[in-house]
Amino acid sequence: MNKAQGTIVSAISGYYDVEIENEVVRTRARGVFRDRKQKPLVGDRVVVQLDNQGMNYLIEILPRTNEIGRPAIANVSKVLLVISAVEPDFSLELLDRYLTFFAWKNVGVVIYLSKADITPTEKLKAIKCKLDYYQKIGYSVFEDAEELERQLPTMIQKDQIWTLAGQSGAGKSTLLNKLENEANQETGAISTALNRGKHTTRQVKLFKYSSGFIADTPGFSAIDLFKIKVDELGNYFYDLKDASVKCKFRRCQHIKEPGCEVKKLIEEGKIAKSRYDSYLKIRQEISENRMPEYLKK
Repeated sequence: MNKAQGTIVSAISGYYDVEIENEVVRTRARGVFRDRKQKPLVGDRVVVQLDNQGMNYLIEILPRTNEIGRPAIANVSKVLLVISAVEPDFSLELLDRYLTFFAWKNVGVVIYLSKADITPTEKLKAIKCKLDYYQKIGYSVFEDAEELERQLPTMIQKDQIWTLAGQSGAGKSTLLNKLENEANQETGAISTALNRGKHTTRQVKLFKYSSGFIADTPGFSAIDLFKIKVDELGNYFYDLKDASVKCKFRRCQHIKEPGCEVKKLIEEGKIAKSRYDSYLKIRQEISENRMPEYLKK
């Protein structure tokens, strides 16, 4: 028997499909994972014991860099965040929530503005103006699916896993179909190759794309920020974090502290007021959900 390392690209009914050197093999997990209370996840790098008779087993899960989502996916390198311009309407508050969540998970984000082609000119112009600020603070922003499709292959590095996120109806599946013609909402290319048949997108799947993978997952349409520590929230607003090094107090929360560089830059128009408003709203949300129940009444 031989051993090989690979990436779990799908999991269903106790079987794990693992890509090993551009070939997908079907495996079962050894009982040792139950004893260790470990559950293999799509995206996991694993060691597989290969059997010439086709009985292949997962025998080891390699260390994860992260685990996000419901259903969960491991080792995500980047998120392609799909935010619609219309239907549903563009929301800076929602955008900031997503960016905060993925910053907390230490996952980079590329922003894609969907439905720009059906957005009234003046409305689109206003949205672009708002997104210019996000480009200024370091986020890549795309509004043209074809341009994104041209550049993405060079952005995804070897074996990286990218996943899509965004509110329901924003067009995640539509974008995925543009990026990978063989992928669609019911049956993926890998599934078809294995003759597994159709299944819904409630299961996480990885599709080979360029030198890495893109995940088709129904997760990340709603996110919870309650587990973030309120006094660390500012670290996940990168523009606020960069400015905070000049705050008078090292652990400045940018509320009422004197000598706050963040509030100074907001007044000067160098930090978007909407970002600070999002920070305050999320901060309040976290604080209220951390209150003892008897104080919430």
